[in-house]
Amino acid sequence: MFKQFSKLSRAFMLPIAILPAAGLLLGLGGALTNKGALAAYPFLDQAWLQTILKVMSFAGNAVFANIALIFTIGVAVGLAKGDRGTAGLSGAVAFLVYTATISGLLQMFSAKDATIDTGVLGSIVVGSVVAYLHNHFRKIELPQFLGFFGGSRFIPIVSSIAAILLGVTFYLIWPPIQGVLTSAGKGIATMGSIGTFFYGFLLRLTGAVGLHHTIYPMFWYTSLGGSEVVAGHAVNGAQNIFFAQLADPNHTGLFTYGTRFFAGRFATMMFGLPAAAYAMYRALPKTRRKKNGGLYFSGALTSFLTGITEPLEYTFLFVAPWLYVVHAFLDGLSFYFADIMNIRIGNSFSGGLIDYLLFGVLQGQDKTHWMLIIPFGLAWAVIYYAVFRFCITRFRVMIPGMGDDADAILDDESGASVGDSATASADQGLAAQSKQIIHALGGHQNIESVEACATRLRVAVADSSKVDKAKMKQLGAIAVLEVSGGIQAVFGGKSDLYSQEINSILEVDD
Repeated sequence: MFKQFSKLSRAFMLPIAILPAAGLLLGLGGALTNKGALAAYPFLDQAWLQTILKVMSFAGNAVFANIALIFTIGVAVGLAKGDRGTAGLSGAVAFLVYTATISGLLQMFSAKDATIDTGVLGSIVVGSVVAYLHNHFRKIELPQFLGFFGGSRFIPIVSSIAAILLGVTFYLIWPPIQGVLTSAGKGIATMGSIGTFFYGFLLRLTGAVGLHHTIYPMFWYTSLGGSEVVAGHAVNGAQNIFFAQLADPNHTGLFTYGTRFFAGRFATMMFGLPAAAYAMYRALPKTRRKKNGGLYFSGALTSFLTGITEPLEYTFLFVAPWLYVVHAFLDGLSFYFADIMNIRIGNSFSGGLIDYLLFGVLQGQDKTHWMLIIPFGLAWAVIYYAVFRFCITRFRVMIPGMGDDADAILDDESGASVGDSATASADQGLAAQSKQIIHALGGHQNIESVEACATRLRVAVADSSKVDKAKMKQLGAIAVLEVSGGIQAVFGGKSDLYSQEINSILEVDD
């Protein structure tokens, strides 16, 4: 079960990776073309500039308006074992057939204004079915007179047939499910700030093994995150509502309450974790600070600017999982306090400075209460620093640079540092490095699937005992985590490159 959820969470990474760029376009375009911005900054009211900004807004909004289609393609591509281009095309065709089937049935058999929006849940189902069909039938051989439609050409055809059946099924079962989801969303709203705390805590806790991608889409893109009418249109999902309000020039007052599923990120990512990094740095022996300081400061800067936290979290996750639980608890409290302070800052991807400026500062205090993040964040930095400094020194947590045991995380068996091994491996070609990683993973037959997120190479393997972790570290992995049914190796920014190259090698060998 874990392996299946892990594969699904990896599949989400492709469509989710599109959102930051779209969010930047929509954020800048929407923020700098609304009446409030023009009134506050008259120099923006230039015809040529407004044309560019509006085009940016339209472009960004196009992504969010078609997020269900994008997710279907992403899931189909992410779960496909080979020939992923065909899987993506089949996913797009299947989704169009699926939505057309539901639309036709509504016109023929339902009330005039009846609507069915399955959102990302429908995308998951359609994309998963397409991936299943693709993996099982992409090499099918048909009778000679139908030979042209065999192999990969068969997938869009069979996917379309399956999409019709799925459309009929969802037409029958979705109205009551949609009602339940709406009730569930109202139920979460009635839990108030306590519900927000549990959301933040579980989101961070599952992030340790990359399963958080199976949680937050349910709140961002479905009625679990709220339902509101924006510019005369009903919108479901916290992020969908936020961006609809962002694109509405007539919106006034605070943004959607659904921003409680975003606003708690900023204090942790911009202030808390950088303070934790400083606490870890200060906990190191003075003789080791210069050598290891770059690791902590670069991780802190990445978290502060972009909200990508894995480089910093992995410095303590593997040596003290209980400290990660403490971190998750604090992150849950951050969501809780942001909620009760009515901070209404949305985001496109994460909770770093870029999203804070775009979706907080530029939108105005009256819509976001962005100013409250500053005192809250400073207080949060003090708390994170104190908690991490106490835990590390009191319980002698062997973070990288602390001592010989901690240095084992940074050093391979030959005594070379990760930076040295990474530099050495960089002298080789990407293909050669990828082949060595395949060998370290136990060979072709031991590898079931290979994906990557921002910083991790995520591999489902048949037998974890065949994985040579020491060799993986020699090849540049900062850390190697064994999870149920798989391996996660932290290769930083090269993770995606390794994933693509390894899959190409495996496809050729197959």
